[in-house]
Amino acid sequence: MRAALDGVVVLEWSTGVAGPDAGQLLGGLGAEVIKVEEKGRGDPFRAIKKVGGLIPVAGPGGRNLFFEPFNCNKKSLAIDLKHPAARQVICRLVEGCDVFLTNFRRGAAARLGLDYPELRKHNPRLVYARVSGFGAQGPDADSPAYDLAGQARSGAMTAMRHAEEVPFATWGIADEMAAMCAAYGIVTALLVRERQGVGQEVEASLLGGMLHLMRIQLSVKLLTGEEFAPYDRRRVGNPLLNIYRAGDGQWLCLAMGSLADKYWPRLCRALGLEHLEGDPRFSTMAAREANREELIALLDQVFTRRPRDAWVEYLKGWDIIAAGVSTLSEVASDPQTVANQYVQEYDHPVLGRIKLVGPPVQFSHSPARVLSPAPEVGQHSAEVLHKLGGYSENEITRLRELGVV
Repeated sequence: MRAALDGVVVLEWSTGVAGPDAGQLLGGLGAEVIKVEEKGRGDPFRAIKKVGGLIPVAGPGGRNLFFEPFNCNKKSLAIDLKHPAARQVICRLVEGCDVFLTNFRRGAAARLGLDYPELRKHNPRLVYARVSGFGAQGPDADSPAYDLAGQARSGAMTAMRHAEEVPFATWGIADEMAAMCAAYGIVTALLVRERQGVGQEVEASLLGGMLHLMRIQLSVKLLTGEEFAPYDRRRVGNPLLNIYRAGDGQWLCLAMGSLADKYWPRLCRALGLEHLEGDPRFSTMAAREANREELIALLDQVFTRRPRDAWVEYLKGWDIIAAGVSTLSEVASDPQTVANQYVQEYDHPVLGRIKLVGPPVQFSHSPARVLSPAPEVGQHSAEVLHKLGGYSENEITRLRELGVV
C-alpha cells in the first residue's frame, strides 16, 4: 500500500529540532525528504556531544543518537550555500519540489535568495513552510529562539509550576509542538493546492505551538480573567483528578474530571469507603472541593495499602479511570505503546536493532512508519541532483570541482 504522502518531495533546509522533526514527520508519512546541509560538516546538530549538557549522545560508528530520531526518513544533499552557483542549484531543485521547509530566519533566507518571494518564481505551486521562534509578525518576528525560550514566552513555565512557585520546564516541548504544527500546516497547504491549484507560505512557531498546547489555561484566562493556581496535589479542587503515592513509592493518577460525581459511588465501593458514599462532605463535586484537603488526606492513606501496578489492575476491574505515572523506561515497553506502534523497532545499518518514536497517527490504508536511517552528510547529493534536478554526470562532476557540492 502507498503511504499517505507518497510522491510528495520536500526540500528541507533546517537545523536543530523543530524544523528537522517536521521533515521527519512528513518522511514517516511517505514523503521524499531531502535535507540540505552545509558541505563538509553538515547540520551543526550532528556535532552535539551531550543533551541538556548531561547525557552523552555519541553512538557507534560516529552516529549521533540525538540527531538520529529527528532526521530519519531523509536523504542528504551537502552544498555550500554561500557559493555563487549554489542558489541556481537550489532553484533548479525547487522546480521539482512540492515543499520547501526551513527554520532559518527570514534575513538569512533572503540573503541567500532562499526566501518565499524568490523561490516561488521558480515554482508558483510551491508550499513554502517556515518554523520561527515567535511568529511571522510583531517586533520579534525575526528574533532567534530555542525550545526553552518558546516555553518561557508562552507562559507554559508559569502555568505548569508547582506550589513552590519555581517555573517548570522540560526539554523539547516547544520544538515538538512547532514541528507538529508545521507538518499540520504543510499537509493542509498541499490539500489546498490540490483543490485550488495554488501554493502558499505556511508559518509555524515555537510560541504559536506552545499557545495551542496551553489552550485550556489561556482560554480560561481570556474568558474569565482568572489564572490557574500553582499545582499543589494536596489542595487540588477535584480530588478524583489528582495523583497519589502508592505503597511501593510509585505514583498513581486518578483521572475522573467532569464525571467525578458519576464515579464517586463506584470509587467508594472499590476502595472500601462505602461509608463515605453519602457523606455530605464528599457526596457532590462542590462538597468534595470544599473539603478537598480532608478527602485527599484520606485517599493518601488508602493508596498506601497496595503497590501502584496492583492498584491500576484492581481499579481497571471497577472501570475506574486510573493510570500509573510511568517512567520513560516503562513507557517504551508499555503494551499500549507497542501495540499501537508509538515506539517502533528498526534495523539500523550502523546502530543495529534500535527503537525510535514512531508517527503519532496511524492509517488503515496508508501506513506511517520509520523508513530509513538519518543520512550521512551528503550521502545522496549525486542522486538528488540527478533525479530531482536533472543534472548529468558531467554537470555533477563540474559542481564538485567548483566546490559547490
